Amino acid sequence: MNTLFLFSQASFSCSHSVTRKYSTSFSSAIQLLHPDLRDPIMGIYGFVRLADEIVDTFHDFDKRALLEKFEEDTFTAIAQGISLNPILQSFQLVVCQYRIQKALISAFFRSMFTDLEKKEWKNEQELKDYIYGSAEVVGLMCLQVFCEGNEALVKQLAPAATALGSAFQKVNFLRDIRDDMESLDRQYFPNVDFNRFSAADKKSIEDDILRDFKAALRGIEGLPPKARFGVYVAYRYYLCLFQKIRSLPPEVVMKRRVRVPNMQKLLLVLRLTIMRKLHFT
Repeated sequence: MNTLFLFSQASFSCSHSVTRKYSTSFSSAIQLLHPDLRDPIMGIYGFVRLADEIVDTFHDFDKRALLEKFEEDTFTAIAQGISLNPILQSFQLVVCQYRIQKALISAFFRSMFTDLEKKEWKNEQELKDYIYGSAEVVGLMCLQVFCEGNEALVKQLAPAATALGSAFQKVNFLRDIRDDMESLDRQYFPNVDFNRFSAADKKSIEDDILRDFKAALRGIEGLPPKARFGVYVAYRYYLCLFQKIRSLPPEVVMKRRVRVPNMQKLLLVLRLTIMRKLHFT
């Protein structure tokens, strides 16, 4: 066993640790993927999470300088096939093995840089462009892994993958409205006055998210068996959170961060697992 292999294993372990620390929901769903897919998806999530942390939490540092260095180091790692940053080492291995397009990574960084200065998204196109880079390209990166070289299937399922990324991101925006406004001074949804957030405003946003969820489900059904169940569980996690937000009046959503209790998540996984086993017996 060579030392580079050991370093790569340690790097993926680091990405696993970051994923578990920051998102129990995604971490649990990833464990339901086929073992062949877990490391690569963890590698993508660890990379995305680190960039998010730079722009959202490293307030005592020069965020732009950190993000510029992170972007430079990312593309250097991909070009050289090695990085001493474990998160970037695991990510570049995934990029190279699954031929993830650099254009997707560049779009991701564009949205991350947008978060450094932009505080309000004034129209639907601005929001669409931002969500493409911040979430939809992540779905497309994961799709490259799930399809394992089947480019025809990637092309077929790409619209559903972007819809799923969009749904997840918009649910996060709804969940985090108060924190985004108070801590980061950001307002993502255009043409909404959150000082007078109405039931009609909330329903309009929710109807848009529901369309994304419906489009995403059609694609999940077409995923290879290795990926289908784990992605479906992540879909159901977020659908459960979305349904909980939908059931609450606007003033409650503005006051507290809505979450799904861990026990409810566990019961959801158990129910879906039982249904899956019954389906195949």
